[in-house]
Amino acid sequence: MYRADVLQSDGSLKRKQCWQPLGLVSEQSERDANKQFQPYLNAVNDAALKLPPRTGLTLSDFVEEWRAIVAVNLKGSTTRAAESNLRAHIIPKLGNHRLPEITTKVVQGFVAYLAGGGRSRKTVENVLLTLSSLLKTAKSWGYACGDFRFANLTLPREGVKAEQRSFMDEELQRVIANAPEPLSTIVAVTAVLGLRIGETLGLRVLDVDFARHVIRVRQSVDAATRTVTGVKSKASSADLPMSKELEARLRAHLQRHDHKHELLFVNRYGRAFSANKLREKKLHPLLRRLGIPRGGFHAARHGAASSLLEDGATPAVVQKQLRHSDARITLGIYGHVIGDAQRNAVQKRSTRLVN
Repeated sequence: MYRADVLQSDGSLKRKQCWQPLGLVSEQSERDANKQFQPYLNAVNDAALKLPPRTGLTLSDFVEEWRAIVAVNLKGSTTRAAESNLRAHIIPKLGNHRLPEITTKVVQGFVAYLAGGGRSRKTVENVLLTLSSLLKTAKSWGYACGDFRFANLTLPREGVKAEQRSFMDEELQRVIANAPEPLSTIVAVTAVLGLRIGETLGLRVLDVDFARHVIRVRQSVDAATRTVTGVKSKASSADLPMSKELEARLRAHLQRHDHKHELLFVNRYGRAFSANKLREKKLHPLLRRLGIPRGGFHAARHGAASSLLEDGATPAVVQKQLRHSDARITLGIYGHVIGDAQRNAVQKRSTRLVN
């Protein structure tokens, strides 16, 4: 007895049970029967390898498989972003298409639909990245799929790019001076080291090394679920220098710590802080009270990069401190900073040309 995949009229595969008579049991041993059966089995396996890719699945059907097998292994933030794109855009428009039908022409129509709704180029690109990842996975699983390349698509033009909010040092000084604990220390660590807020909230007591004067970044707390996860990338895991001011502040913080919890910062219930709630319930009200324009914790990371560049730190140093895997990311995001050398050069030329 064996099973074989049989191609159906709609392009899908159905597994069918088959049998092959080999003779009477009384006339041969089981070993001889297996030897006689092997050529039949080889023929079935060879035929399976030559079957055309499976084509009957719709995108919605495949997404269900993806959720059960792939999504469960992704970071929470990655899954939430993908699910948002699927729920709001991909499934409503392309869910009923069979995988081979999702061609460059169909995707271009999808782009026109997205752009027609007033969505930005960045949003369109993010949705297409999710779609592309799904089709790549489907193809690796043996499904016949349509294909598209970003280079073959006409995307909406880039609009006016909003300037990233970046806290100035004077603003951060006021926040740190007026914030209650532990928010004050959380902002201080985030701002001085340029950490992502999830990395600050994921710091453990053992990550603070007073002997070597370093703070180890090894994990992060998910902003929505408070789940402790790994850091964003391999480059994000690093030992960062601990300044004297941070050392004094962290020593004082640890005197208040009950040492019953592994995390350095925990709420009154002993749980990890939610970055979203900390921003909405604590940081934003404080900014309003101080008359400081609204910004999130990531604005402190931008502020750290800007301040380091303005103080003369090289892009390589800033890249290492922010733990970007590529210096182009550092310069691309934080390249708006105008350093003294550039300002002096422009002033010198202006003095020479303009009375």
